Amino acid sequence: MKEYLNKREIIDLITPVIENTAMRWGLIPLEISLEKENNRYFLRIFIYCMEHSVSHLDCENLSRGLGDMLDELIPFKYYLEVSSPGLDRKFKSEKEYIIFKGHDVIIKLKNAIDEINEKTLSAKLIDYNESFGVKALYLDREIIIPKDKIQYTKLNDKIEINKNKGEDND
Repeated sequence: MKEYLNKREIIDLITPVIENTAMRWGLIPLEISLEKENNRYFLRIFIYCMEHSVSHLDCENLSRGLGDMLDELIPFKYYLEVSSPGLDRKFKSEKEYIIFKGHDVIIKLKNAIDEINEKTLSAKLIDYNESFGVKALYLDREIIIPKDKIQYTKLNDKIEINKNKGEDND
């Protein structure tokens, strides 16, 4: 192995290991980043699960499963952080458009398109294609938004809170 690898080379090297390990627990890595902050390196992995909300146990399983393998591949000290992407996170990869098909999203446009004067759309994500962009259901009609017209997209899923949780129901 080379004495020095740049961040991009390290990410490319460790991504298959992270993806394969995550798959064992039904997890999908949405984002993998290696950042230097205050003279310390942080390897951050944001994960998603199709079957359930990401839990602390999911993060712990992935962290433990990766530990020794990553230590062999990353030639310097780093801190590993595994977490869910959070509710308000903007999509950072095309993979997320595919994973979140069928979900409600907020799409912020760079400028208005066709006869839509709004720049912020609340829609249902129907499909994504690298060549045509995003197909979404907006105001009961299907629209196509070229990806170069999108400033950002983020999930708009509502969280259901069980009001009866913890209450006695005699």
